[in-house]
Amino acid sequence: MIADGKVVASIAVSDIDKGKKFYGETLGLKQVDENPGGVTYDCGGNQLFVYPSPTAGSGQATCAFFEVSDFDESVDDLKNKGIELESYDMPGMDKETRVMTMGDMKAAWFKDTDGNILGVGSV
Repeated sequence: MIADGKVVASIAVSDIDKGKKFYGETLGLKQVDENPGGVTYDCGGNQLFVYPSPTAGSGQATCAFFEVSDFDESVDDLKNKGIELESYDMPGMDKETRVMTMGDMKAAWFKDTDGNILGVGSV
């Protein structure tokens, strides 16, 4: 049954080599497989599948969200790698820091090289 299946996030990229560079080198995800369909990365015991598609970057919503134990360190790491955080008109969003606070949880969003929206948040 589908309810018993494992969910794997998948993200379309226009150029698989650029995608591998961003997800593998820039974000530092560990590649665990590659086949003609795409590349699989391990993300804290979960999987992220990156595959080539002509519709890459056409979504307007978050396609993957990374839960991290140290939010501030993770955001600083992204910024140090030249990744710019996105700002959205939502309650709790600080326009200056581009971080949204919802009670004890913090979240931020950024885009990959194709414009796919990714999020990072505190656990």
